[in-house]
Parts: sequence; C-alpha cells; structure tokens
Amino acid sequence: MSFCVEQVRADFPVLSREVNGQPLAYLDSAASAQRPNAVIDAEAEFYRHGYAAVHRGIHTLSAEATARMENVRVAAARFLNAGSADEIVFVRGTTEGINLVANSWGNAHVKAGDNIIISEMEHHANIVPWQMLCERVGAELRVIGLNQDGTLQTEQLNALLDERTRLLAVTQVSNVLGTENPVQEMIATARLAGAKVLIDGAQAVMHHPVDVQALDCDFYVFSSHKLYGPTGIGVLWARAEILDEMPPWEGGGSMIATVSLTEGTTYAPAPGRFEAGTPNTGGIIGFGAALEYVGGLGLNNIDEYEASVMRYALNALQAVPDLTLYGPQERRGVIAFNLGKHHAYDVGSFLDNYGIAVRTGHHCAMPLMAFYGVPAMCRASLAMYNTEAEVDRLVAGLIRIHRLLG
Repeated sequence: MSFCVEQVRADFPVLSREVNGQPLAYLDSAASAQRPNAVIDAEAEFYRHGYAAVHRGIHTLSAEATARMENVRVAAARFLNAGSADEIVFVRGTTEGINLVANSWGNAHVKAGDNIIISEMEHHANIVPWQMLCERVGAELRVIGLNQDGTLQTEQLNALLDERTRLLAVTQVSNVLGTENPVQEMIATARLAGAKVLIDGAQAVMHHPVDVQALDCDFYVFSSHKLYGPTGIGVLWARAEILDEMPPWEGGGSMIATVSLTEGTTYAPAPGRFEAGTPNTGGIIGFGAALEYVGGLGLNNIDEYEASVMRYALNALQAVPDLTLYGPQERRGVIAFNLGKHHAYDVGSFLDNYGIAVRTGHHCAMPLMAFYGVPAMCRASLAMYNTEAEVDRLVAGLIRIHRLLG
C-alpha cells in the first residue's frame, strides 16, 4: 500500500490544534506518541459498554473483557513473532518490564562475582535496575563505551564478556541519538559466552518490524505509549522456558494457583504468575487497537516514510548556524542537538512559542550527557505523522532563535 501522511494525520485529533497561536508541530513522539481515533475510541467504548474485572467472572461482561484482553496478548505475540502468546507478559511499560527481569530472573541467577554488561547510551530504565541488582548481590556492572559519532564501541564486547557474564542488556535504538545498534550480532556474540540477552525495544518497535525469534534474544521489552497506544501498559516478552522457571516478583491476586495459611502458596503458570492484581484492562484494549492500527498501515511503509523525512531533516538542519548535532548520520526517529551556547531549555521554550514541541533535558540518559560534556540537549523526534513542512518550521524557528539570541 502507499503511505499517505495527510490521511494518517487526520486520524490524530490533537494534530489539528494550535499552540500559542500556531499550528502544533508535535516533535516529541519518542517521549510519548499521540493516539489515533481508533485507540481513543476503543478504550472509550470499553469503558462505556464493556468494562468489567477480568478473570474468574462468570457473568457476560467479565467473560467478554477477559477474552478481549487475551486476544490482545495473541496480537502482541504476533507483532513480535513470539513462539506463543504465553510468552507475553503485560507490564506497565518498559521500565517495569526491566525491573521484573532484574528482580525475578536476576535475583535467581546473578550472584556475587558475576557481571552484567550494558552500554553507555542506555536509558536510566536499563541502567538503574542492574545497578541495584549488582549492589544487592555483589555483582559487577560493565559498560560498553561510546564513539564520538554516537555508535557503540562494539569491539569492546568480546573483552567484557567472560564465563561470569550473566546478562547483556542493551537498547535496540538509542532514545537520544537514534543510533540503531547491531543487536543481532551482539546477541550472537553474547550467546557464545553463555550469557542471556535483554533488548530494550522502546524506541524500535514503532519504526520497523521486530522478530524476537530471528533476533534470538531472551528478553524483549517495549511500551504501548511510544507505539501510539495508551500509557500504563507495555510488554515483556521472554522465552517460554525462561519464564517457566522464573519466580514471581509481586504477590497478590491472579498470580496464584492456591493459597493456604498453613501450607503456603503455589503460583500460576506464566504469564499469569507475573501479572499480580487487577490489570489495566482498558489500556490493554487500547494497546490492541494501536497494534491493529499500525499493522493496517504496515511497519515497512512507516519505516520507508519516516526514513525519507529523517533524510530531509538532517539535510535541512545544515542551514542552522552554530547547531551541534549528536549521533550518527544513519539514525531512527530522533535528532538530538544544541544551538550555540544557549541552554537546551531556553531553545525548547522559544520553539514552543512557535507551536513546535520538542523535548529538552538529559532524556533519562545522564551518562550519555556526561560523555558529550553537556548538561542537556534538545531532541526532536519524528514519527509517521510528521511532515517535511514541520521540519521546515523547526529549521526556521532555530534560525530565528539564533538571530534573536546571537
């Protein structure tokens, strides 16, 4: 199918609003993408006409809600090409998914003297849980360094791996630099050392298809709200044989088989063992609608269109004086930059006056900021609904700021 950006934009009601008297140019989708009508309507329809608590209910609304939730699990498995829907665990988002792995699999398998490998470009969600685990058990956290161009020094991986490496945890696409890491090759290298691999796919799944079986990783995590779905819902995928032997992390309803005050508790099989309490059913329904919406457009079509806009943007930004771009020429989704000596917050604030929404700050990647020796960066992120005209507005805004501030 052909990709028509104007038709896509018409599906997103917020894109028609004005900000500060200007048409909104929303360039912050890497933080949280906007929602199409299909997602908004699916969630609203569930609350209006179908809401009920899932699991164990014998009445019609409960049975329908349970079936709808489990249908989304099947859709998520198909989206990742998982081996089974039972490999899909619903979590609040990427952060909770990583913490689940750290506190369940990590507590059971990482011991004093072991090591975990991450990279210098990771989001805090893929740093702090491993730091906490290493502190708890006396393990070592090892770090793959960055090159100045924003790529990883992947040649370091062989030297960092040894017989005590239990896990490699790395992002597929950097949330700051847009770097797409060679995760397939890194996974294969880690496998030779006997290490497990977790891939943070939060910035990857919206841009191109992901096949976890082809990647051959052990864990894969992502969030719905980066994929045009609701907040508060995400996916942890893990191999069935790994999930089956992982202990539960949180206790409560739904994750049990039996509970006895005298004989203790037995737990439900995966994935239920990891989904304690009442789930965010409305969010799951909305997430399912997002998967269907993106699937209807075709991720390969989205990828081709976004790549075209990215090429245009990187070329157009060359006209901005004193602009520093961070990251490689080939990138996905995001453009991090600073304008001369001006703080990122000031630049972002001026752009907002022109109706242009970008993210500023350390982007939950303080080690990466330290590598580049800056306190903050501006970040413009491009999604499937952004246009070359919006890029032109960003460029014109930056040139205007440069003239005003010098």
